Parts: sequence; structure tokens; C-alpha cells
Amino acid sequence: MSETNPHHTTSDHRARLRSAIETAPFRYGILALIGLNAIILGLETSQTVMAAIGPALVLTDRIILAIFVVELLLRIYALGPNFLRDPWGLFDLFVIIIALAPASEEFSVLRALRVLRALRLVSGVPRLRRVVTALLNAVPGIGSIGLLLILVFYVFAVIATKLFGSEFPDWFGNVGASMYTLFQIMTLESWSMGIVRPVMAVFPHSWVFFIPFIIISSFTVLNLFIAIIVDSLQTLSVDESNTKKTAVKDSTGAEAATPDVNALSAEITALRGEITALRAELRN
Repeated sequence: MSETNPHHTTSDHRARLRSAIETAPFRYGILALIGLNAIILGLETSQTVMAAIGPALVLTDRIILAIFVVELLLRIYALGPNFLRDPWGLFDLFVIIIALAPASEEFSVLRALRVLRALRLVSGVPRLRRVVTALLNAVPGIGSIGLLLILVFYVFAVIATKLFGSEFPDWFGNVGASMYTLFQIMTLESWSMGIVRPVMAVFPHSWVFFIPFIIISSFTVLNLFIAIIVDSLQTLSVDESNTKKTAVKDSTGAEAATPDVNALSAEITALRGEITALRAELRN
């Protein structure tokens, strides 16, 4: 009798379970529950809604959370150690742990973070995952542009403090206040009537300072952030396309090699037949 290998049995179970949880109905069902749960968490912030259907919302939330826990345990079992190598899986684990925090005053902050469960939509939708991955890949470039923006702010803040600090101490009394005011100007929030025009009433030529700052910060540096993110998205798309092309080529090459193997096998069989026939003739 042949003995069943427990390791192979476990691997088969994990493979079948992995195939099951990766099916479209399962994934779409989980995504629907995530969306429903996000709506419930929003409704729980309304006192009127909670007074009307509060117990039903709480019960539904707990049922959905239980489903999420079971789904996560199934994924951990199906993927095994590979689950720890999946950043999105670890993110889901973190979100579920926060959701399981006790409902007490000591854990009120963690309970408020339960809304992070809505972010599981990112891990469940490939296109959203692609965008987040591109953003993470763009972090080094964004850091460099951020450093450049800080330098621009500091230089212009020092100049503004020297020029306008005596007349407008609330806006430009020190470097910190000047940087905050310049940040408001960069966002173009009430920059003209709220800040620049009052300053120009006292310093008519101050536009020479403000216009270059707006051009550099709002239109140049901030657009560099967008350019870096777009480039990261494009690079990621190209890499995924190349990966798919390589997989297709490998598959095509394997299929093309199959007829060659079959032909070689047929030739070997024919040669064996000829050798057998020659041996028979020699014996006769």
C-alpha cells in the first residue's frame, strides 16, 4: 500500500484554498462587504441614525468583522509563510487587529481608527494598488522636491521678515510666521486681497517679491511633484507590461518546444525498432 505524505496533503489543501479565495465571486463579495462596512461606520457617527437603528448597525458591523477575521485566517493558512512577505496582507492584518480593539475609553483612539477598514478597498482593487505602489515608489523623488521646496520657503521667509516684518509683525514678524504666511500664499488661499494687497498698500513694489515666489512654489515646484508621480505610474505600467510579455514569451517557447520533443521521441522509437529488426536479421 502507498502511504500518503502529510506534507503533500497540506500543500494540496493550501493550493485548493488559495484558488478558492482568488476567485472573482469571493473577491467581489469581500469588496462589497468592505464597502458596506465603510457605510456602516459612517452611519454610526450620526446620533439620529444610532437612536433609530443603532443595535442593528452594531450587530451588522460585528458580523462583517467576524467574516473579515475568517477571511484573513483563510488567507494566512492558504499562503503560509508567504503571507508575511505580502505588504498588502500585513496591512489587512494591521487593520483587523485595530478593529478588534476593546470598546473602552483606554482604546478610544484605536476604535476611531476602525474606519481604516475602508482602506482595504485599496488592497482589493488592483488599479488602486497600482496607484499606491507608484506613490510609494515616488517617495525618494518627492523627498528631494520637498527638500527643495523647504529651501525656497526658508530663503523667501528670511527675505520677507527683513522687508515686511516691521509693518506686518503678525504675518512676517519672524521666520516661522513668514513661512506660514508664505504657505498660505502658495496655496493661493486669499493671497491677493488677504495678504498681498495690504502689503502693497504700504510697500508698492512688493509684487516683485510675491509674484516670483508664487511662480516658483505654486506653478513650478508643485508641478514637479505631479510629474514625479506620473513618471512613477508610467514606469510601473511599463514594468508590468514587460513582465506580462516575458510570461507570454516563456509560455509560447514552452509550447513551441513541445512538438520538438514529440518529434525526437518518435525518431528514437523508430531507431529502436530498426535496431530490433537488425538484431533479428543477424540472429537469422
